[in-house]
Amino acid sequence: MPRPVIGIPCGIEPHEWYTPGHGVPVSYLRALEAAGAIPLLIHLTRDEDVLDLHYRRCDALLLAGGDDVDPASYGHPRQPWLGVTTPLRDEVEIRLTRRAVEERKPIFGICRGIQSLNVALGGTLHQDIASELPDALDHREGWELKKTDVLAHPVLLESDSWLARTLGTGELLVNSLHHQALQDVAPALRVVGRAPDGVVEALEGTGPGFIAAVQCHPEELWERADLRWANVFRAFVDVARGSHTTHS
Repeated sequence: MPRPVIGIPCGIEPHEWYTPGHGVPVSYLRALEAAGAIPLLIHLTRDEDVLDLHYRRCDALLLAGGDDVDPASYGHPRQPWLGVTTPLRDEVEIRLTRRAVEERKPIFGICRGIQSLNVALGGTLHQDIASELPDALDHREGWELKKTDVLAHPVLLESDSWLARTLGTGELLVNSLHHQALQDVAPALRVVGRAPDGVVEALEGTGPGFIAAVQCHPEELWERADLRWANVFRAFVDVARGSHTTHS
């Protein structure tokens, strides 16, 4: 069976004095490779020909974690508790996401990825959970402990969701390394998972194409903390492989 190509828009890695780099944490690449895919990093550019060529080489998109999504992308004013943003990344991810949805190219979002997916399709975000949702759980526990695989809180999944079927459960513990969260959910998406405090933890698409996204970081869990997430990466790669076959 062919190994599908899964495109991952990059983040920007700043340097104190040297030219910044584009990339994503290695854990995303390892998870996709182990699941049978070929990851393809998509650097940030406004050159439409370059983005088009990258996109056409991909059988699916994975939207990875990273900096905050800038509220300018969903028409809200910037709040003082907002973290670092990368507007060019927002622009690239939104453009690629909308094209993928229109052309039914599979999408899987992780952490920032669930947020940029929601924004791309017309949703909004809480810019900081602690400031806007003071009764919420601590969703930054992983950052505070500097451990990516700490199982911080449970997530309840809808029983009819792709995620629940793939994970084989309707409830599981997840890691938590975010301070933004979904506010208004885009019309083309449905909530399939929440934390006990109501914060949205998982989305799936309501249309004909494949869309799934999680707020946690399964790329940090699939090898040790919770092996069931390996099934999710394999299932996503299988969907991408089907897309490759369809468009070949």
